[in-house]
Amino acid sequence: MTEPNNPVTIGPYRCGVGQKLLLVAGPCVLQEETSFEIARELKRIVSEHNAQASQASEEIQLVFKGSFDKANRTSVSSWRGLGIERGLEILARVKAELALPVTTDIHESCQAQSVGETVDLIQIPAFLARQTDLLVAAARTGKPVHVKKGQFMAPKDMQNVVGKLLESGCRDIILGERGTFFGYGALVNDMRSLVIMRHTGAPVLFDATHSVQEPSAGQGVSGGKREYVAPLARAAVAVGIDALFLETHFDPKLSPCDGPNMLPLSEIPELLKTLIRIRTALN
Repeated sequence: MTEPNNPVTIGPYRCGVGQKLLLVAGPCVLQEETSFEIARELKRIVSEHNAQASQASEEIQLVFKGSFDKANRTSVSSWRGLGIERGLEILARVKAELALPVTTDIHESCQAQSVGETVDLIQIPAFLARQTDLLVAAARTGKPVHVKKGQFMAPKDMQNVVGKLLESGCRDIILGERGTFFGYGALVNDMRSLVIMRHTGAPVLFDATHSVQEPSAGQGVSGGKREYVAPLARAAVAVGIDALFLETHFDPKLSPCDGPNMLPLSEIPELLKTLIRIRTALN
């Protein structure tokens, strides 16, 4: 029986068993004014961290993330993004000029091919984790696929997602945890999900910033509690993860979406040091 690859190859990196921590980070949505500079700053932060690492296992691998379209915004009047053409141009520039692998999410099957020609990792949003046609289209690009577990799904249900991708020819699969709906306007994290999803054989990622989101908590927008990002990230690393997802910005208040649950770039260096110390202690 076909099983997922573990480790998964993403550009020059390998994510999974015995590999360095993979950091997928960037703004929620790509912007003309800031996205390239955020990518540059993330590369500087990770490069400085790696230069200070006492051993190779303490180094971090960085993939830059940015969305060209936020198709599931709370309000129809919310700004959705730059669109696929300009968004992919920005991602291609980051990849070429900063030598960083890049990722973005797709919302429709027709987007898969063109996105796959630019990015190193295709992301499937949590709300769309069960969409068979979208998964099949992503698999057929030949690129690794990161699927976020739906907020409405049990972790064991992700075995069916893996099955769809495997049947469609994709063995390079990463499964992401981003919280589960609890009551109204709140998410909770059951850290057992990280263990349960690992039983699929695929590497596991923890999305620390979306996990503190408060869906539709504001007036036509989602809220969030960024003060819980670091504690949840520490807990996830202690449980055992292969990758960490963080949305970040120079000033999250200026982000057109998800600002309340994003981390300022200035807070990332210290968080990474703490997470690597936890990870090293486990090995």
